[in-house]
Amino acid sequence: MPGPLSHIRVLDLSRVLAAPWTGQNLADLGAEVIKVERPGKGDDSRAFAPPFLKDANGNDTAESAYFAAANRGKKSITLDLSKPEAQQIVRDLAARCDVLLENYKFGDLARYNLGYEDLKKVNPRIIYCSVTGFGQTGPYRDRPGYDFMAQGMGGLMSITGERDDLPGGGPQRVGVPIVDMMTGMYASIAVCAAIAHRAETGVGQHIDLALLDTQVAFLANQAMNYLATGEVPGRLGNAHPNIVPYQTFNTADGAIILACGNDNLFNKFCEVAGCQALASDPRFSKNAKRVENRAEITELLAAVFKKRTTREWVTALDEAGVANGPINNIKQVFEEPQVIARGMRIDLPHPTAGTVPLVASPMRFSATPIEHKMPPPTLGQHTEEILRDVLGMDNDRIAKLRESKVV
Repeated sequence: MPGPLSHIRVLDLSRVLAAPWTGQNLADLGAEVIKVERPGKGDDSRAFAPPFLKDANGNDTAESAYFAAANRGKKSITLDLSKPEAQQIVRDLAARCDVLLENYKFGDLARYNLGYEDLKKVNPRIIYCSVTGFGQTGPYRDRPGYDFMAQGMGGLMSITGERDDLPGGGPQRVGVPIVDMMTGMYASIAVCAAIAHRAETGVGQHIDLALLDTQVAFLANQAMNYLATGEVPGRLGNAHPNIVPYQTFNTADGAIILACGNDNLFNKFCEVAGCQALASDPRFSKNAKRVENRAEITELLAAVFKKRTTREWVTALDEAGVANGPINNIKQVFEEPQVIARGMRIDLPHPTAGTVPLVASPMRFSATPIEHKMPPPTLGQHTEEILRDVLGMDNDRIAKLRESKVV
């Protein structure tokens, strides 16, 4: 079955991660995604290496693993947007597309007459999604923005990392560009909502996504903790600000995550651990009291966990229905039976690597299942195909564009 967005064509003028993540989501959902890249260099993330993809002999290709992470399912066309003829090609493509994605600095595309106000004259139905560091309005709109900056400015690093009074304490960024990816996810939702709105009204619109806005939005319960009390949350390492115990503990041979999301689970844990007295202790019987007496309960449980290995704890807690899990490295993640069963690793044919291993989309549909068919493209791989099949150009016209270095 075709994907749920198989009727949608997307023009992706974005690079690096946030907006390309949106384009990849839309491609996973079946949309045709045409990625516009600079001749010779392409998306900046093509140079974010090593590591590179490997060929069948284990040698490096020219394709970065970073680029591959956010561009599966897309077609690549190279265009030099500084040239008027390339700008006209973008306008011609926009006239035939449903969605445009871009993450240029505020106002940059308008200089080429490729802003929303320009392209909606060409295609009133177009859904034009702009992703920037700080949005299209406000005093910071002209500033460049990056994931790391947003994690710091948006408060995430103030609640991520070990406590200041413990070894290794201090602010930490998340181990993946989480603000970029979350912005890409919010943009994906917004684009789908705009497609639904257009289906009812026939009208497109401009979507304005900002990294900083996204980071503030997904402060979630920590933001509400502050807004409700006026108290500024701090770093708790692997502990939870509102639930205890919901953290890591060292075992006899490693570490484990214990997640007692309610009092019933805490009672079950105490039975398994042989420390039932803690469940009836008035200091710990209710979650609110455990949060209040966090230091005391943590010290007591730390001693309990040292008595068994990680595997022994996982087995016992699984049998009792208490949420827990080991702390895997990335290799171990892809060895997890559940990850294997869910098909989260895929391998696709690739022009230079032979095959490329990729992470599958986590979205599952009963009626329109996702099919991963196209690997991340090589630079300009589909230029002639797009110019010929989408814009109807003949071989002579395409050859002239190459000679003049428009493409």
